[in-house]
Order: sequence, then C-alpha cells, then structure tokens
Amino acid sequence: MTRLLSASAVEVVGWVDDAETYPIAKKRHTFEYLRGQAHLRPRTNTIGAITRVRTTLANAIHNYFHERDFHWINTPIITGSDCEGAGELFRVSTLDFANLPRTPAGEVDFAQDFFAGESFLTVSGQLEVESYCLAMSKVYTFGPTFRAERSKTRRHLLEFWMVEPEVAFMTHEENMALQEELVSFLVARVLERRSRELEMLGRDPKALEPAAEGHYPRLTYKEAVALVNRIAQEDPEVPPLPYGEDFGAPHEAALSRRFDRPVFVERYPARIKAFYMEPDPEDPELVLNDDLLAPEGYGEIIGGSQRIHDLELLRRKIQEFGLPEEVYDWYLDLRRFGSVPHSGFGLGLERTVAWICGLAHVREAIPFPRMYTRMRP
Repeated sequence: MTRLLSASAVEVVGWVDDAETYPIAKKRHTFEYLRGQAHLRPRTNTIGAITRVRTTLANAIHNYFHERDFHWINTPIITGSDCEGAGELFRVSTLDFANLPRTPAGEVDFAQDFFAGESFLTVSGQLEVESYCLAMSKVYTFGPTFRAERSKTRRHLLEFWMVEPEVAFMTHEENMALQEELVSFLVARVLERRSRELEMLGRDPKALEPAAEGHYPRLTYKEAVALVNRIAQEDPEVPPLPYGEDFGAPHEAALSRRFDRPVFVERYPARIKAFYMEPDPEDPELVLNDDLLAPEGYGEIIGGSQRIHDLELLRRKIQEFGLPEEVYDWYLDLRRFGSVPHSGFGLGLERTVAWICGLAHVREAIPFPRMYTRMRP
C-alpha cells in the first residue's frame, strides 16, 4: 500500500553536516559493516525491526510472570561466586595493576581490594534469586549477565540478558512445562504484534506457528546422542558425539533441524553439568535437567534443572567440582536453615530474538554487542 504524506509547512530541525562522509548510505549494508557503526545502525530499517521485536519480547516476559504472581528480583551484577563453575569471569577490581599488592607468598593480595576479596561480573543471577525463591515461592530475575569467553562464533556475546525464574516445590517435569508455556506465549505475542517486522526481516511468520502451539518433543540425553550419531553418519559436517560429552554447536544445530518447534533434551550425565543439579532418582549418574533447543539450527535457548535441596549432598557436590566451599557458605545456608525442593531455568534473550527474527548472528539481537577484542559502541 502506498501512503502519501502531505504537509502545509516543513521545518528542518536537524541535518547531516557532511553528507558525503555519512557512513550509512542509502543502500544495503552488511551486518558486519553496521556493527562497526553501532551508534548509527539503529537508524536502519532492519535494526529498527529487530529492536521492536526485542522490546515486545522483553515486555511479554514481564507480563507473563506478573500475570502468574511471580516477584521480579533484581540480583547483583557484581558477585563473588561463579554459578556455572566454568571460570569464564570478568574480574571487578580497583587495585592498581601497575603496582599490585602481594601476599608474603607472592600472590595478589585481594584482601586490599575494594570488597576485601575477589569479585566478578555475574554469569547468572540464579544462585541469588534462589534465596528469594525459598522466601517468596515464585520469583524471577531479568538482567544483564557476562561471560569472558574468547569466542567469536555467531552464538556468543560477552554481555547478554537472561530471564531466570525459580519456583519452590516445582519438580523437573513441572519445570519443563513452565518453559514450554513461556516460550509458546512469547512466540504467540510476537506473531500477534510484530508479524510485519518479521516480514521486513525476511522471516516467514508461519514458520513460527508450531512453536506458538506448544507440544514440544522430549528426548533424553541418551536418545539425543543416538540421534546425533545417526545424523553424523549421513552428514560429514556433523562430528560424532561420544556418550558422556556435552553437545557442541554442530550437534545442537543438527538435532534441532529435525523438528519444526523447540525440542527438550533432558537428564544429562552429572559430570558435564553444574554442581547444583538434583540427581536423577532412577540413575544417580544423571541429573534432573534439560536444555531447550530452538528449531532450524538455532540451538539452546534455555537451560534448566531441579536444584539440590539436601545440605550434605550439595556440600559433597561443591567438593567434587573443586569449588571453594567458603565462597558458597551463604548458598549452603539456604539449605542449612531450611529448604524445599525447587527448580528453575535461564532463557537467553538474545538467542531467542535471533531465532524468532531468523538472524544469522546473535550480535544483531542486542543494541550494543560486546565481542572479544572489540569494545567501542
């Protein structure tokens, strides 16, 4: 439809001082080029459409939880603990790196740092939000998280946003049901309000309709490994996956392409997952966890689990993973002073935006992508 704009008067309130050097010309630019103009790329139609979808998703997340009586908890951005135990942390320090204080043993004396100890940017708000879960039953945190991964793949950002609900007395099965309900709700909201933006991005809204319907398939880790290895026999670009190893990006992509909607993979080996996950009562070598993989090769958008609520079991797991128990004293207190079974998960906002918008790279799903070796806006 052609729309005409008529005006009785026009007043120029802003103009380009030097049109010849304006970096975004009236032509198609690659996403890679636009990332180098992050302060100007919001003026493009494409980034504008992605931003409107992201805004709709963020609002829908809050609406979903508000309508179900969840409490939004603002968890710390600066923390002393590593939720995932992977060690990929950004350090926060006010020490003078040109003149670091040392202990008698020659190590850096973090007791003289701002917090009188080591501190980092958070990789997850989960551990902290559990304290409110055990007080207020249904809670969630939604905010920025950080991973110091030296990776430049299309699925990685160093700064990204996570929504992490936690629910008292929720079982592993109920946890997956909540994940499915949330994701189908979010997709339906985007289809309802942002189909025009999806079409602008070249994304067929009909491709997302199965995800809005629900009924997500479920595979155990063992079943998923067997399926991946069958795919690997047919596709040389998919490497075989030995049982007991975690899925890599090629495995997740190959697996998720077999389905027209998100698919659950549950009950992984305990040794490749985080220390706080509840063992499977039918097989203690496994844990009650799941990953939710988006279709079309987009891979994991959610990771969740039932949490260990037994004090002694949690203490043993911390020791088995070689983590410093004193850092997790407060987390152990949540069990020491009364606990209940509880479960939760984390949904990555940017990966969800990338999947829904059909983007090739997660870097277009956030206003200012922070990447390895690149800081400027």
